[in-house]
Amino acid sequence: MSVDTGQAVRVPVNGVCLNARVDGPENAPWMVFSNSLACNISLWDEQVAAFSGRFRFLRYDQRGHGGSDAPTGPFTMDDLTSDLLGLLAHFSVDKAVLVGVSMGASTVLRCAFREPSRCLAVVPCDGHWRSAPGGAAMWAERLAVVGEGGMAAMAEPTVRRWFQPDFFKRKPEVVARIKTMIEGTSPEGYFGCVGALQEYDFSADFSDIAAPGLFIAGAQDGDTPKIMREMAGAVQRGRFHCIDHCGHLPNIEQPEEWFKAVDGFIRDLKIG
Repeated sequence: MSVDTGQAVRVPVNGVCLNARVDGPENAPWMVFSNSLACNISLWDEQVAAFSGRFRFLRYDQRGHGGSDAPTGPFTMDDLTSDLLGLLAHFSVDKAVLVGVSMGASTVLRCAFREPSRCLAVVPCDGHWRSAPGGAAMWAERLAVVGEGGMAAMAEPTVRRWFQPDFFKRKPEVVARIKTMIEGTSPEGYFGCVGALQEYDFSADFSDIAAPGLFIAGAQDGDTPKIMREMAGAVQRGRFHCIDHCGHLPNIEQPEEWFKAVDGFIRDLKIG
């Protein structure tokens, strides 16, 4: 299908309208990006620029985020996966490198399991294969913060969790940009996606994921590196890569190291 590149479009998928954008040359292989909770498609601007000319990119706002609709929740992780699969069908993406961070990592991994024929490779970053044990209390606390003060009240504590202290001095403008993303997220969308994150467990399906996978984690992102190493070992063709001096968003905090790791992975696979 003919697609206008370089501009956002709203696409009806899975009962909602999702904000999406396509960039890059028409005949290049596809690279698809899926976002973290409380972020929008601009999260991947630097990666699109770094891979420019080699891929055709699809970015989108998860339901309840950015320019996408915020239907009444809670949602499930399979709802979020169906949204992505619907977008792949809409844009005639037959095969793609699927890249996601945090909530987006879980989304692309579920996509690789549900429709393996569409997945050239999968690059999950700082995500989990199941809801954290005891995580209900953590999420309840965060929902209470948003319920009382809106998303503006969640912005500062979120970036403090996501980034290392030195990053606030090195890149204050980037921190400010991420805070603006968080503040602009619909509270209803946040609530709905938290519902998805509270109750899922895909760990039993990982042995059936056939696509090659590069599992990336920020070394300072709590227990995530340990969990992602286990996830990489559970899939048939998984690699694990840890990025030091980095928290929850490696493509933002250490973009050069992130690019080096992903570029090497896809070159080894002779993609792009």
